[in-house]
Amino acid sequence: MAKKVVATLKKAGGVTYTKALKLVKSSKGAYAYEEKIIIKDDVNNFFNS
Repeated sequence: MAKKVVATLKKAGGVTYTKALKLVKSSKGAYAYEEKIIIKDDVNNFFNS
């Protein structure tokens, strides 16, 4: 089932935000998505952690 997300992540003259999705594996072996709305400059740190 698909989920439609509509959000305004950027305001004029403000900080630019990005919605980031990362696939993570749980201790039971199942996969799940980790989803965060973060500042654009911190995207690389999110995917490297």
